[in-house]
Amino acid sequence: MKESLGVYDYWPYHNRPKIEWPNGARVALWVAPNIEFYELDPPANPHRKAWPQPSPALPGYTIRDYGNRVGHRRQMDLLDKYGIRGSVSLSVALCEHHPEIIDRVCERGWELFSHGIYNTRYTYGLSEEQEMEMIRDSIETIYRHSGQKCAGYLAPALSHSERTLDLFAEAGSDLFGDDAGFYTCDLFHDDQPTPVRVRNGKRFISVPYSLEMNDTIVYAVNKVEPRHYGTMLKRHFDRLYEEGKESGTVMCIPTHNYQVSCPHRMKAFEEALEYITGHSDVWLATGREIAEHYLTHSYDAALEDIKRKNGGVQ
Repeated sequence: MKESLGVYDYWPYHNRPKIEWPNGARVALWVAPNIEFYELDPPANPHRKAWPQPSPALPGYTIRDYGNRVGHRRQMDLLDKYGIRGSVSLSVALCEHHPEIIDRVCERGWELFSHGIYNTRYTYGLSEEQEMEMIRDSIETIYRHSGQKCAGYLAPALSHSERTLDLFAEAGSDLFGDDAGFYTCDLFHDDQPTPVRVRNGKRFISVPYSLEMNDTIVYAVNKVEPRHYGTMLKRHFDRLYEEGKESGTVMCIPTHNYQVSCPHRMKAFEEALEYITGHSDVWLATGREIAEHYLTHSYDAALEDIKRKNGGVQ
């Protein structure tokens, strides 16, 4: 039985080398809108059903369609108000189905990173060749429609294989060199970026992506009220802002346009953003910017500290 994933080392949060964000910021805040495409009747996967009902699963499908028809513009306008550029966790089939959304994302200078092709097609059961084909397809599609060299990856519907990190790092390097494929959102183990081992030896990291602050987990799984979600976001920020005095932290707010953008939920989200951006020493960043800054300024010191604290073994 495996004791760990083997892609990162145990590395206590206390007494790490100090992370210094631009302009002395305590917290790097990034908002990750998941803009997804779900199929009404996708190919069956024996490991996971796409919908709880037989096709047509109208409740699940149509509320997600609401996100792409209504919710995305509502959230874009709100993030514009607070000077936040989104880092879009993208079902890349959206580039073909709704190119107008991609146009609006690019107009704002938002980041696009890969969340697979459809959020109804999973990694489970794929061979290494099939998974690599899916990852390469997603990276190439983002570049073709936006000119962006995809830097980050979140497995579709969080369906992760033991090879996913390796394959994404390799696909990015093969297609674009060091300009692509260098961070993952699939690990939920820290409040700071951390080094991750991949088999091609590329400089590769995890950028914190929070399931606890994810609006789908909050609303659909934990059944939290909107006003309480707003309070959760503020308290989450307060703790990271306090700890960020000593070493920079990362706060990620993952959203879905069919969740947080429903009319009765927007006010609580807006109040939380107003509260967070009202503080000084907050860096409003994209996932790529956080990753690039960490790789340039903190990665090497992190590796040395990990090696020292593990008795010289890394």
